[in-house]
Amino acid sequence: MTIYLLDDSISIDVFYEKEDKEYKDNICVKVIESCADHEKLFRMDEVYIYLSPEEARALAKELCDAAEASCCNNKNKDVESLTE
Repeated sequence: MTIYLLDDSISIDVFYEKEDKEYKDNICVKVIESCADHEKLFRMDEVYIYLSPEEARALAKELCDAAEASCCNNKNKDVESLTE
């Protein structure tokens, strides 16, 4: 499944690279940027980042923790606005 960010100018795919099963870092994060060069985060149009299972889990945990904190913060703001 592709994830699109920043008004669809960045697409991210994450997958297990079966052909690299002998390597520890065989989980691929493929980032494609389709924006003007002056807006790019990376120098290349396509960037491949290879992670070990431990690194992938750590990244996933940090993303989930940040999402949870964001949701909780927004829920608290909603509750505060109701009590004002």
